[in-house]
Amino acid sequence: MFSTIQSRYKRFQISKSPQLNLVWGFFLYTLVGFLLLSIPLFHKTDVAFLDNLFISTSAISTTGLVTISIFDSYNFFGQFIIMILIQLGGIGYMTLTTYYLLFTTKRITRWHQKIIGAEFTMPATIQIKDFIKSVVYFTLVMEFLGTISFYIAFHNEGITGLKGVWFSLFHSVSSFCTAGFSLFNDSFESFSENTLINWTISVLAIAGSLGFIVITDVWYRIMGKSNAITFTSKIIIYGFIILLGIGTLLFYFTEPLVKASEHRLMEAFFQSMTSMTTVGFNTVPIGSLSLPLLLLTIFLMYIGASPSGTAGGMKITTLTAMVAILKSRLLGQKKITFLKRTIPLERLFVATSTFILYTSMIFLFSFLLSFTEQSNFDKILFEVASALGTVGLSTGITADLSGVGKSLIILLMFLGRVGVLTFGFALLMRMKKQDLKLKSEDLAV
Repeated sequence: MFSTIQSRYKRFQISKSPQLNLVWGFFLYTLVGFLLLSIPLFHKTDVAFLDNLFISTSAISTTGLVTISIFDSYNFFGQFIIMILIQLGGIGYMTLTTYYLLFTTKRITRWHQKIIGAEFTMPATIQIKDFIKSVVYFTLVMEFLGTISFYIAFHNEGITGLKGVWFSLFHSVSSFCTAGFSLFNDSFESFSENTLINWTISVLAIAGSLGFIVITDVWYRIMGKSNAITFTSKIIIYGFIILLGIGTLLFYFTEPLVKASEHRLMEAFFQSMTSMTTVGFNTVPIGSLSLPLLLLTIFLMYIGASPSGTAGGMKITTLTAMVAILKSRLLGQKKITFLKRTIPLERLFVATSTFILYTSMIFLFSFLLSFTEQSNFDKILFEVASALGTVGLSTGITADLSGVGKSLIILLMFLGRVGVLTFGFALLMRMKKQDLKLKSEDLAV
């Protein structure tokens, strides 16, 4: 009977497009996580139905928004389930299955290649086999090193023994997958002066958010498989450094909360980093930030980091494509170029549709939550940007959301993990399959 069900499910998967497979796969992960978290055996206290669903979705989408305290509500087994959901959400839907096939049969099916290709945006120079291996190996190595570093830091803070090991492993996975889940109720505000903890989180989050494209690309360069890193990697690295630098400077010089700190530079860097990488940890109370810096944080969360990494957001490459379109139009160029390179039209279509959809979603959900919630609009906008960007930072309104508000944020977190990317690829594939010769008409813009 089990083999029959498995066979039918396999036929169902193959019959669907890669985009629908992604949506279905992450939905299934979320559902299983929700059912497991709903088991009272894994609770310290009673947890409501909607809160379990919220936490499961937040973990799979590697967002980190929470309506309840993770440490106070779930016991070790519940926390362990959350960590596994974070890991699955961070490395992607088909990554482990595809790696298992590579490890056992030395090949992957065409169907798996389509799913991976739909989930991760990759330049043509990178092979899927090498990419999958880099995802798995790099993740394990970074999380292992992160666990050791966290353990040293926590041990110095008096968190020792098995508790120290568990806290170290959990926060290492959460940091690398840019999930923002913490076993401390104030995130890392209590450790704002701990240099080792701050830099451990930063290194893990940056490594995960820069993306497996960059890691694979650099590995190709080291092994002599290529003579230089790809244009995509250059854009990601340059864009990340520039935006991170601007954010750090603005936090350092203009935010009163940071200016009053003895560790001003570290806090300025961390808050800019946590927004861009979408890791979602904070060392200062977000709800106390001044309005200009709250808007800056929203902008950094809106952009995000790299495609094919663990970070959320619209992505640096999408922003680059939009800037390239604007620059080329203003200069009257017939082709869209950036850094003396022509960007393919198909990529521009994806970037444009992603930009439009992403911005529209922020407007729509901010509009809807303005009806259902009593909070100030700046806090609602921040919550929406954090949920869609799968960041996890909050001004403190998450736990006070209404049932409808929580449901909207659940949907937004899920769409932030699969929706924008799926929409972009679906649109591109439809365009490729378009065979009809349509009448051309002018449109004044």
